[in-house]
Amino acid sequence: MASKLGEMLVKAQLISENQLDEAIKLQRREGGKLGSIVVRLGFCSDQDIVSFLGMQYGVPAADLDQWPPIEPSVIALVPSELANKHKVLPLQRSGNVLTMAMSDPTDIFAMDDVRFHTGYNIDPVVSSERGLVRAIERYYGGTSAVRLRDRQDDGRGVFNAGAPGQEAAAPGPDEFGDHEDASLDLKDLEEEMAESTQYETLDEEDEVNAAALGKASEDAPVVRLVNIVLIDAIRKGASDIHIEPYEKHYRIRFRIDGLLQEVMRPSIKLKDPVTSRVKILAKLNIAEKRLPQDGRIKLRVQLGGKQKVIDYRVSILPTLFGEKIVLRLLDSDKLMLDLTKLGFEPESLQQWDRQISKPYGMVLVTGPTGSGKTNTLYSSISKLNTADVNIMTAEDPVEFNFAGINQVQMKEQIGLNFAAALRSFLRQDPNIILVGEIRDFETAEIAIKASLTGHLVLSTLHTNDAPSTINRLMNMGVEPFLVATSVNIICAQRLVRRICANCKQADPHQPPPEALLKVGFTEEEVKRGIVLKKGAGCEICGGRGYKGRVGLYEVLEMSETLKDMILTGASAIELREQAQKEGMITLRRSGCRKVLDGVTTIEEIVRETVL
Repeated sequence: MASKLGEMLVKAQLISENQLDEAIKLQRREGGKLGSIVVRLGFCSDQDIVSFLGMQYGVPAADLDQWPPIEPSVIALVPSELANKHKVLPLQRSGNVLTMAMSDPTDIFAMDDVRFHTGYNIDPVVSSERGLVRAIERYYGGTSAVRLRDRQDDGRGVFNAGAPGQEAAAPGPDEFGDHEDASLDLKDLEEEMAESTQYETLDEEDEVNAAALGKASEDAPVVRLVNIVLIDAIRKGASDIHIEPYEKHYRIRFRIDGLLQEVMRPSIKLKDPVTSRVKILAKLNIAEKRLPQDGRIKLRVQLGGKQKVIDYRVSILPTLFGEKIVLRLLDSDKLMLDLTKLGFEPESLQQWDRQISKPYGMVLVTGPTGSGKTNTLYSSISKLNTADVNIMTAEDPVEFNFAGINQVQMKEQIGLNFAAALRSFLRQDPNIILVGEIRDFETAEIAIKASLTGHLVLSTLHTNDAPSTINRLMNMGVEPFLVATSVNIICAQRLVRRICANCKQADPHQPPPEALLKVGFTEEEVKRGIVLKKGAGCEICGGRGYKGRVGLYEVLEMSETLKDMILTGASAIELREQAQKEGMITLRRSGCRKVLDGVTTIEEIVRETVL
């Protein structure tokens, strides 16, 4: 449509031939839509283009900045990925017709894509591209609409960051305030970047110029872009930030409630400056591009009138097309330290409390990465943290700091691993020991010996369920009699998304009884009637229908019968059957109970658990 639009604008005397030539040259150099480039160059206004297209194609023109609030149920019809991909926004629904704002009302591919996804016929209205971007960010959420003080860094040392031999400009405390005096748009930011400095992407064979990288990373647009990403992740409640370079594009994703969501696609030219900026903040070597690096960023922010400190755990990994960055957000305000609110069933919580209150023995938590194991352990030791006990922890990494608990960070490169820390702990007169993870026979052996000599030991393993943890320990080389005598209790756990409390409603699509039985509901529950809940999608949950997560727990308390079975070499299946006879609630049953309580959905428990 580019050349055709240009010719039409010239014919309508909105721009001249010379202006069209200049716009086309810029388009060939940098890409993008001709209409946006014409507006950017100041040849005509957004509104001129929109009104002209509306008249030309006989479709209504919409000023989205003045448009009435759109119903959340309408926004939920079109996923954010689709809206961002085609730059479209659903405005209203009438019968089987969906009115949709588009910058190009002739884009049949976009209309077909939305029609296929939603099942509605599309009635297009034309809107400016910039207005669409702002509206998409407003309704779907995203980094380009974050409000932030628009000024240079003042270097007052919130981050206190810098690579060896160089001074790093750091954002001042007020930079991250909850301000309303400037709005940053991603496109504006990239334009400013293009105008301010030209950056080159280095190949692996090219010599790395650390000084040039450092200078590029301190350019104002780069600093502001990184600041925006860090702050927006906090606002959205993300647990991780993924910054990923590919051959022809560069993307940023947030992990929210356990699922990754794309929030931004900056220009590929920003790849090296952004990476260098993150490295400087994390006190890493910006000249090293071939090896993985790990660091940490500490950020003081002011959100909603409240000041808080956020830690970002930074991991940088060289990939085929550049360095991928993952930042794990560690927000102490979100750490739930109340065991009664984590999602334990009453029976399971009673067993757990009974066993962690014992003076000695081993307490194990198992599950995959990101299943909330650390939260459960921290909640447990917080309950035990009194003035009359000595608690020692060996962690890799130490995620949160607690008063009254002696926490040790592992450093493999100097020989400080879990086994070495445990040996030292035993000479520190501990009552309770927390080992971040049992990874090998040496750590397992020392932990078990500590539990048998009057210490309560808490730790984690990676297994699929509670009974298989027993076999995992024995596969490491631990003798069955040591496992049987040392282990008090094992908790397997998973995290599933909670239904949004604001838009929770009865699910009109009730599965047949046979399907419910296959999921794991009992015949009695099915006969009694199961009312399933779902989230309709609202502004609070971003149209997803889910907000926050809750734990599923499988708690295996060691009985005399189970100990005898371990000594005779019983399999994980046999141990599971016996534990269920003794009343163990499996992960799937824990999920079913939460579905009955209207906390989560069948889709979530099926995704995370097996029968």
